[in-house]
Amino acid sequence: MSAPAAEVDRVWLRHYPPEVPPTVDVPDEMLSEMVAASVRAWPNRSALVYYGRRWSYRQLWEESERFAAALRQNGIGPGDRVALYLPNCPLYPVALLATLRLGAIVVQVSPLYLGVDLSRLLRDAGPKALVTLEILYPNVAKIRADYPVPVVFLGRLREFYPWYLRPFVNRVLQRQHLPTDLPVEPWIQPYASARRTQGSVDLFRADPATTVAVYQYTGGTTGVPKAAMLSHRNLVANVRQSIAWNTTRRPGEDVILASIPFFHIYGLTVALLMGLADGATIVIQTRPEIREALRLIDRYQPTEFPGVPALYNAFANQPDVGRHRIHSIRYCLSGSAPLPLEVKKKFEALTGGKLIEGYGLSEASPVTHANPPTGEQRPGSIGLPLPSTDHRVVDLETGGQALAPGEVGELEVRGPQVMVGYFGHPEETAAVLRGGWLRTGDVARLDADGYAYIVDRKKDMINVGGMKVWPREVEEILFQHPAVQDVAVVGMADPERGEAVKAFVVAKPGTHPSADELITFVRERIAHYKAPRAVEFRDALPRSGVQKVLRRVLRGEDAAPVAAAGSPAPATAPAR
Repeated sequence: MSAPAAEVDRVWLRHYPPEVPPTVDVPDEMLSEMVAASVRAWPNRSALVYYGRRWSYRQLWEESERFAAALRQNGIGPGDRVALYLPNCPLYPVALLATLRLGAIVVQVSPLYLGVDLSRLLRDAGPKALVTLEILYPNVAKIRADYPVPVVFLGRLREFYPWYLRPFVNRVLQRQHLPTDLPVEPWIQPYASARRTQGSVDLFRADPATTVAVYQYTGGTTGVPKAAMLSHRNLVANVRQSIAWNTTRRPGEDVILASIPFFHIYGLTVALLMGLADGATIVIQTRPEIREALRLIDRYQPTEFPGVPALYNAFANQPDVGRHRIHSIRYCLSGSAPLPLEVKKKFEALTGGKLIEGYGLSEASPVTHANPPTGEQRPGSIGLPLPSTDHRVVDLETGGQALAPGEVGELEVRGPQVMVGYFGHPEETAAVLRGGWLRTGDVARLDADGYAYIVDRKKDMINVGGMKVWPREVEEILFQHPAVQDVAVVGMADPERGEAVKAFVVAKPGTHPSADELITFVRERIAHYKAPRAVEFRDALPRSGVQKVLRRVLRGEDAAPVAAAGSPAPATAPAR
């Protein structure tokens, strides 16, 4: 059964918690104005905590204004681009707010980038200034011939720590052969000097709907990196939608553990902007290392812990997790990758909090769906659309027909959080934005009540002799095996069927499952053609900076099969 593509059935509204409005009024405000309201409401509350050092909302605001004055002195104004090449640290929110205050555009740059990745992004975005740390500057210096940024503001990591930890930070950097001093070059300005710049800077004001705030680089649906242009209205809307949805929030009281990276849109919106809009204290963790996260939980007692499935999986598998003060956690939004049901159950049993699976993408600022915190949560579902968001599933071949509940097709969304378009890519923009709808590139289905279920990425589908196999379905089964700690499923070339299923497995410590054992486990639970034809054991899976499994890396590796029974990782065995 099909329906005209223009129709949207809002049957899901009856499953909204009664306190959640079906729509939200998006204020006609810039992001900087949104944060300014929090500064007025909670001037003395801690906005940021970084390994013992605190910044109040007033201090954060004043420091960002001084940095904005330094940017202005260097010719940065409305529409100019400022690249933030930073890990999670206090310099990130300071530089973000300073850039937005001027009406300039924040260019998000992963601190994992170097060489060709870094130079290609900078050439594409064309920033007039770059903000980074001394530990990352050597990467910038190496590609300066490819793109000479006019001015580089350089902070020292230790200056953001409490004074008593600074010698320790220096020793750690020296042991890792990382720089601790600033190079002397005419284009470099120390952040320590820039933050002392005098002069007031008025908040830039323009139409929030058409003024771009952030260039968020993404592979989109084609894998070619390009910048999703997110306007002030896009990001303000997504913050307001998400706050309306999360009815467990307590304005001016919550504490957020920000382990997920701010350079990713998920961390920017959910960990940073939502916190700043709601008067939360944001505990910044530079890297999402689980042992350190547990120590921060013990010390600061966060009420919210947004993360990714890999982080929650590592959390739940810590042998001493029960000894930590983890019951402060009331709410966690899991995004960026599918959340295995077994991981959700274990995390909630340990903490007593709610682990909610949500969904989004860079082009939508990013959140479009989430399970209701106080309503019905359906296993395996990404939940319902946020307020003021519509969704539908359309046919995979033409995208021209909206499908009935239960039918599998491409998920499309529309709402005020959907991007302006891709910078410099009008053809790509036209391909993914059609009639107000954003094509997500994800294969999904809706149930009769409007809950959405992601089947998989279109490009990750495995074609086994003409039969479609979606990796997530196989991964969910393997996660149920007591010896499986982590798993990723990809397609491999097969002379008989075109493609076959292959599983990459990380076994739990002290266990030694065999390939045959895991293959049989899957075959007993789903159709045989979906079961792996080969299993390869690994010590770890390759992941991106936001902990997504890099399936393309696994697909590209040519691992030689060996007998897996009792073999150390990595090992592989074909199905019999």
